[in-house]
Amino acid sequence: MVSVDVFVIGGVGIDTIVRVPELPLPVRETIRVEPIESYVGHTGHGVVMGCHRLGMDAGIADLIGEDAEGDRIRWTYEKLGIPFTAVLTPGGTRRSVNLVSPDGRRLSLYDARQPQYDGLKVHPDLWRPDVARTRHVHVSIMDFARQALPDLATADCSVSTDLHDWDGVDDFHRDFATAADVVFVSAGVLPDDAIGWIFAHGRAQAVVAMAGADGSYLHVAAEKPVHIPPIELPDRSVVDSNGAGDAYVAAFLATWLDGRSWREAAQAGSIAGAWACGSPGTHTDLITAEQLMTLILKELSTD
Repeated sequence: MVSVDVFVIGGVGIDTIVRVPELPLPVRETIRVEPIESYVGHTGHGVVMGCHRLGMDAGIADLIGEDAEGDRIRWTYEKLGIPFTAVLTPGGTRRSVNLVSPDGRRLSLYDARQPQYDGLKVHPDLWRPDVARTRHVHVSIMDFARQALPDLATADCSVSTDLHDWDGVDDFHRDFATAADVVFVSAGVLPDDAIGWIFAHGRAQAVVAMAGADGSYLHVAAEKPVHIPPIELPDRSVVDSNGAGDAYVAAFLATWLDGRSWREAAQAGSIAGAWACGSPGTHTDLITAEQLMTLILKELSTD
């Protein structure tokens, strides 16, 4: 019996945001910065939060540490009413330090808590009960999440993943790329033949290459690629790009799962990503379903 719209496997941690005067940083011993803040964040959190804000029933499962950061994550999900299943590990909760320039660009210093998490065997009860009752599973590219892929191959649900800055070569990403119906990836270092490889070797129906300020590129199997232009929100200037890609993914999935076209899903993702850039921090003000629909209608009226 389906009772969850989107279930996310992996990808929650703590982001520390440092707003710096410029990127790259000047070569100095000391740089004065704005107050440093930390947030519950990372990619899986952004997707589950984005779906939750868009009115979907969403849950998440992950590995966290027996530490203050893990306690903060559990408290946050309890407060939000988002179902969270966790396995506690001695490796500690994942963290990152994100440097953000005045124009919203970021440099992420990701502490993956390695090597404690690599090769860690996890009991499948972390995901199996939720996979059995969800419409869609989004898999973060955590090493442990690879263990869920065989179950997803036979489950009665669709699957997505975000390969982030995959270079088309690194073997770590390939299992995830071939296991998903919808694949998101950064266009930054992606070689020309990588998207064709995903279609040829996996089950993908659509691949979305996200290109930041250049918008995104929608690739649907057996169709010509479509460029989705970036969205500018005049009343919401760019201050922080942290979490924009996750917001894109959430809105894309919400729209597609609602029965809309691939192109409509990508356009909704562009709007949600632009909206996320208008607030400081990570996932602090993600778009709601009402706000998204208002902006979609506004875009349609100007076409």
